[in-house]
Amino acid sequence: MNGLLAEYLGQRAAEAGGIDRDFAAELCTRLSDFTLHGGKGLRSVLAWWGWLAGGGADTGPGAVAALRACSAIEVLQSFALAHDDVMDAAPLRRGAPSFHAGYTMEHQSRGLRGDARRYGESLAILVGDLAMVWADDLLHESLAELPTGDAAHRVWRGMRTEVIVGQFLDLSAQALGDRSEEGALRTDLLKTASYTVERPLHLGSAMAGADTATVAALRGYGTDVGVAFQLRNDLMDAYGAPGDTGKATGEDLREGKNTLLLACGVRLARERGDFGAMRVLDRVGHPAERVDAEEAAHVLDRVGARDEVRRRCRELAERGLERLREIELHPAVSDGLRYFAETAART
Repeated sequence: MNGLLAEYLGQRAAEAGGIDRDFAAELCTRLSDFTLHGGKGLRSVLAWWGWLAGGGADTGPGAVAALRACSAIEVLQSFALAHDDVMDAAPLRRGAPSFHAGYTMEHQSRGLRGDARRYGESLAILVGDLAMVWADDLLHESLAELPTGDAAHRVWRGMRTEVIVGQFLDLSAQALGDRSEEGALRTDLLKTASYTVERPLHLGSAMAGADTATVAALRGYGTDVGVAFQLRNDLMDAYGAPGDTGKATGEDLREGKNTLLLACGVRLARERGDFGAMRVLDRVGHPAERVDAEEAAHVLDRVGARDEVRRRCRELAERGLERLREIELHPAVSDGLRYFAETAART
């Protein structure tokens, strides 16, 4: 799959170079390198498993078209990350400077004119825009070779909108200081569960023309395990090492994101009458009283939020696996989905 994607991105970069060589070098080459290296390729693999689960062949022209369509999700992911990092002011991504941070540093080191930060953010937005366009093009061209293209396009349209709605809810919760568990889970569902697990499986199974029961089981698994996967990410953000996550520890707490970890911590602190914990957690995300992320993470652990989120990860992963019992799966797909669910529950 990576080879097909590398070939496609290389062709598009060469075409762009014919329009403007600097554009190709500054944006296209970097987008290609970022997309092809450093990521886990999770979404495209899940889409391929959805294709196999739906009865799609693993060889032949149809399989090649499906592989190319699955790989389009990796380009879409580059769009999401480039834009998200600007919105979150995230300095690191995959263990290296994020797009906007890298462009900002280059502006400063080269002594260019204008505001370095604005320049960096603007180029990062263009990288994200380019990724969205190329992802759409790749998917459209690939699905033209499959008789199920219309159904798959509907899944793609829904997935793109949902991830943007999820990001909107994330930003809104920060601005409003929302600390509701319901709001946190809704954001997790739309921003991560749908986009990372449910919709890729749905896309692959739609391309294969899967029956209703298979699609429903895969989507149910994707929703449950996708939320568990995001809850695990929340724990990793608060307690993981940058070498493992590729990001600075505690970014979500510094930004005041309404994660389930934080929402549970606020509720548990109030239920226990732990006024010290309440004071610390009330300051999370407050512009005038920025709390130390390490201190907040310690408080969340102390009041029991970390353990509660761990428990929910396990429950969601188990429920997702239970849904797969309703359908027959290729052994490799069954093993892969089980392993992924177990990973999401491993906190």
